Amino acid sequence: MRADPDHSLSNEDLAPVPPEKRTWSIWSIAALWVSMSACIPTYMLASSLIGEGMNWSQAVFTIFLGNVIVLIPMVLNAHAGTKYGIPFPVLCRASFGTLGANIPALARAFVACGWFGIQCWIGGNAIYKIAGVFFPSLVAGEGAGFLGITLGQLICFLFFWAINIWVVWRGIDSIRLLLNIKAPLLLILGLVLLGWAYQAAGGFGPILSQPSAFDPGQPKAGQFMVFFIPALTGMVGFWATLSLNIPDFSRYARSQRDQAIGQALGLPTTMALYAFIGVAVTSATTIIYGTTLWDPVDVLTRFTNPVVLVVAMVALCIATLATNIAANVVSPANDFAHLSPRYISFRTGGLLTGIIGVLIMPWKLVALPQGYIFTWLVGYSALLGPIAGVMIADYFAIRRMQLDVPALYRADGEYRFSGGYGVPALIALLAGILPNLPGFLVNIKVLGADVVPDWLVRAYAYAWFLGFGISFVVYVILRRALPRA
Repeated sequence: MRADPDHSLSNEDLAPVPPEKRTWSIWSIAALWVSMSACIPTYMLASSLIGEGMNWSQAVFTIFLGNVIVLIPMVLNAHAGTKYGIPFPVLCRASFGTLGANIPALARAFVACGWFGIQCWIGGNAIYKIAGVFFPSLVAGEGAGFLGITLGQLICFLFFWAINIWVVWRGIDSIRLLLNIKAPLLLILGLVLLGWAYQAAGGFGPILSQPSAFDPGQPKAGQFMVFFIPALTGMVGFWATLSLNIPDFSRYARSQRDQAIGQALGLPTTMALYAFIGVAVTSATTIIYGTTLWDPVDVLTRFTNPVVLVVAMVALCIATLATNIAANVVSPANDFAHLSPRYISFRTGGLLTGIIGVLIMPWKLVALPQGYIFTWLVGYSALLGPIAGVMIADYFAIRRMQLDVPALYRADGEYRFSGGYGVPALIALLAGILPNLPGFLVNIKVLGADVVPDWLVRAYAYAWFLGFGISFVVYVILRRALPRA
């Protein structure tokens, strides 16, 4: 590949991985997904469905189905990474152009910043709850002004945030070490919680017999599909982030077989298992405490043994730290580096991720199950679905899996398009986003439901699917009509 003379399109992190360094096997890819899927947001994902009225089987099925669906674009987008050794932002150049690729890369990066903040909030909240056991005055503070949290919560959040940034600054080897110890740690913690729930609730019978709020005679009778469709979209949206930037990881895979089978083994199965732990423990809290506790940190604080509490919370913090950095730093660091490869390194990109993760005030995103699913997960899926539609349409329907890799790294190559921008891709992206925008604005209370046609409000429930389909079709039509645009 001809070197880029001014490094405007390449640096060490964005360059293709050479074949001799593509060493990840099926089990390496599967272990990656086990490590990333066994996390507290997965637990909260499942328990939030219970909190909104589903029974355990409906919740686990919804999560499993959503992950089987998102596995399809995951494997498809991973193909180019494995075949050519290129990361996500470089792959975007094939459809969006050498400069236009910054648009989907930054969209993905900002979502990752939100997730980074959420994970930091979870870890910081665990530290806050530990400290509160030994220093009760800490948890009796007033709210920190407009932030809506106490000063103690803010300090613990920033402390855990600083640990994350420190690990990022130490580099990729520290991240790899954390991932090696993290997966078994959180799985063990989850199984211990499950065992406690089984014993305290009197077996799985009472836990799993909790009725659905959508059953006849229950408070939400006849409303199951109204909730199921956006919930399924939210489940797809949960990993819609990684379904875009999976080339950042699949570029290290030995073969297409390794990346495809590894992902199929690691993603849906781990999500379903940890989801079951989440719904079982959440259902048990209803029996044990008479109230539904959908946050595992709140469950752990009910334990009276301080040693058990501290060990559990430390394990949770380590596991959250590892997941956060692997899932929410690697990609945005590359994406921010893509803006200016000469000046922005992996470390600098990671620091930018951390700063934005604080400014987004993540505690507000996970305050309630309704907001977690409908505002956060479904909301950003409306943005990421269209990007996936354009990328998959370009790579499979238009280019038939053939890319000119050297040209991807040249400002004057075939992927320059119109001044560095792929106009068909940008039009298709906009076409996929716009139909979901009114429903999103209604959901966040910017617009009243009475000023938006009802069908547009209901269309928001299908945000990822609708955006993906529209962008895929529009892009194929435009590219075939304007092949050199």
